[in-house]
Parts: sequence; structure tokens; C-alpha cells
Amino acid sequence: MKLLFVHNNFPAQFRNLATALAGDPRVQMAAIGSETARAMPGVSLHRYAGVAPHTPAHSFSRRFDGETRRAEQVLYAATRLAQDGFVPDLILVHPGWGENLPLRAVFPKAKLVVYCEYYYRAEGGDVGFDPEFPALGVDGAVALDCKNAATLLALASCDAALSPTRWQKSTFPSDFRHKIEVIHEGVDTDYFAPDPGAALTLSDGVRLSATDEIVTYSARSLEPIRGFHSFMRTLPRVLEARPKAKIVIVGDDGISYGVPPRKHPTWKAALLDELRGRLDERRVLFLGRLPYGDYRRVLQVSSAHVYLTYPFVLSWSLLEAMSAGCLVIGSDTAPVREMIDGDNGLLAPMFDREALAETIVGALADPEAHAIRRVRARQFVRDHFNARGICTPKLIHWIEGLVGSHNVEAPGIGLAFPPQVEALRASGR
Repeated sequence: MKLLFVHNNFPAQFRNLATALAGDPRVQMAAIGSETARAMPGVSLHRYAGVAPHTPAHSFSRRFDGETRRAEQVLYAATRLAQDGFVPDLILVHPGWGENLPLRAVFPKAKLVVYCEYYYRAEGGDVGFDPEFPALGVDGAVALDCKNAATLLALASCDAALSPTRWQKSTFPSDFRHKIEVIHEGVDTDYFAPDPGAALTLSDGVRLSATDEIVTYSARSLEPIRGFHSFMRTLPRVLEARPKAKIVIVGDDGISYGVPPRKHPTWKAALLDELRGRLDERRVLFLGRLPYGDYRRVLQVSSAHVYLTYPFVLSWSLLEAMSAGCLVIGSDTAPVREMIDGDNGLLAPMFDREALAETIVGALADPEAHAIRRVRARQFVRDHFNARGICTPKLIHWIEGLVGSHNVEAPGIGLAFPPQVEALRASGR
């Protein structure tokens, strides 16, 4: 079987699948990505040139204009692959940057699978959710709809699609949901495991361990879409009620989603300015982005881990924290409710700072009362989101079915499937 990944930041969501298939002589893999894509063993990576600056198009079509320019670069890379004799049986593509647009034309016989991460909409998602930020006007709503253009074209032309969670699937138009299979890429539950002896020494000599009282928060970027502003506003109350507690925050100061603050360079600066005089900043530790091992140790020493998000793409960090045995306090929003039910973690209203603060304080005050939630959180992830044992074998089985239905010889890949997936294979589902 020949498999082509297309993702500007490869491997991204395709890492676990590519890792599982690497080295199997019956599988050839190639990837197309931008200059930020990273090589992986067993995958022939083909980077395309960055998109040159251009005169802005109309605001409604500006995003699509950029996507078509990126698609042109993908077209060149895909054509070179075809000329070199690599014709995929199946293509797995993220449509969020327009990279899907030329693939059907270059490889008309390949099965085209679209990774459905999120569909933009004016209601029921991230837009208009936070009362602190104004709702879109008519122009903004039209521009938001236009952001879906490449994704809609991908859904119309694809053979099948893939979404990591049920809620993320539900954001897509109902006319296309029959194409979308829900299979999460999974997390490494062996790596993200509890360790009562874990400790982390910071660059200034401060040592953190599981015997300390530590509230943790982690996001790629410290910004409102991941509830950073709500979390920060709870801290004066939490630090006052728990005089020995430390707050450990992981994430960079940039903007991954949403808009920057008006009067400050970063949301971190804005919130520190807002809370100045009410916050003991000596006990609030900003660690920036961490190496993976240090990030894992932060989760392992956590007394309570706060995960907040708008109705938006679910972060890997939530499942990693649950797998590491954290007591998670999550926002009572749809993506989080799919994972946390009260028995395996706690839910709190995202914008009620008093209720959120009291939930954190209560968790710190009586850790024994919540010990069973830590156990259940890890078991939940092991049962449903274990990359090696559940998610990747299920995805491979699904892919084998797609390729086989396309009359392409696709012998079994030879992984040892767990009983849950063997049952799926036997039933043909």
C-alpha cells in the first residue's frame, strides 16, 4: 500500500499512524508539507516553497486566495512525486490550508481522506461564545463562512473523512457527516503515566514535586480561546485560600487562535497588568514552552490541572493530563464534556471566576476525596484513547477497508490488534 500524507506542519495529527507503519515493507509512505514540516523515519518528505507575499484580495476571499497559492506549491510537489513513480493508493490530507485542492487532479485514482478538525460557524462554536468579545457583524459572519471554502471543496470531493471527536464532527454540515468517521489519533498512555516520585527543578533552582501543592495549566499559547484570562482571574482567590500553593503555567506568549489584546503585546502582559497588586507573582511560575519530558513532569507533579476551552478543537493536553493521572478541572463546554463526566474529573463554568476558583480551592483542600477521579481519568484514556493499543490499530483497519474497497491489493499490515479492534475487523464494521 502506498500512503501519502499532506499537511503543512507534518507529521502533526498523522504522527502516530506514520510511526506505526514505518518499517513495514508492504507500506510505502510519502508526505508533502511546508518548510515547517519535519522528517520522520520511513516517510519520504517533500517540502514545498513558502507562499510569497501578495497584494491582498477582497476580505471575503483573502484566506481562500492564500490557500490557492499554497495549493499551487502542493501541485508542483505532487506532480514531482507522480513523475518519480509514487502514485498513492490513499491520501490523508488536512484541508485547513488549501493543500487538498490539487490532489484529486494529480492522483485521480487514489482514495482521498480528509481530516476534519473544525468547521467555522457564527453560532455554536468559538465565535460569539465569550461575552468579553463582541459578536460578529454581518461582514464578519460572511468572512467566517468563506473560511470554510477549501474544507467544503475537500468534503465534496473526498471518498471519506476523519474527525478526532464526536463534537468536532458535529460542527460540520449535516449533509457531509455521513462521510466522517470518528477516530482520535490517541495519546501515548505509557509515556503519560502517573509517577508519585516525579520532580522538576527549574532554571532558578526551584524544585517542584508531587508532595507540593501545585495548580497546573497548559496551552500552546496563553490566550482567551483556551481560557487563560478566566484562569488568571481565579488566582488571587486561589492563592489567598491556599497559602502554600504554587501556580505553574506552561505555554508561550504568542497567539495561536483569536485576536491579540488591544493595549498590550501579549495576553500574559495584559492579565498581569490587570491583576497587579492582587497577585503574588512569586508563586505564579510561567515556564513557557517546555521539552516534552519536562512537560510530562509538570503533569505528574500536579495537584489540580485546569483545562479550559471555548467550544473549539480539543487539545491533546487534556487527554495527556488525564492519562498522567491528573485531577482535571475542565470548563463546562461541549468538547470537554465529551471527555469528563464528573466521575473522572471536575467541570466548572468557564466565565464564573468565583465558581471556578472555589472548585480549584476545594480540590486542593481535600485531595483524598478526589483520588478516585484520578484513577478513573487514566483508565478512561487507556480504554478509549490509547494510541498504540486502540486508536492507531482502529485507524489502520479503517484505512485497509477503504483501500480494499478501491480494488487495490492491500495485505494486512500485520499489527497485533487488541480484542476490541479484532472484533471490529471480524465484523467488517
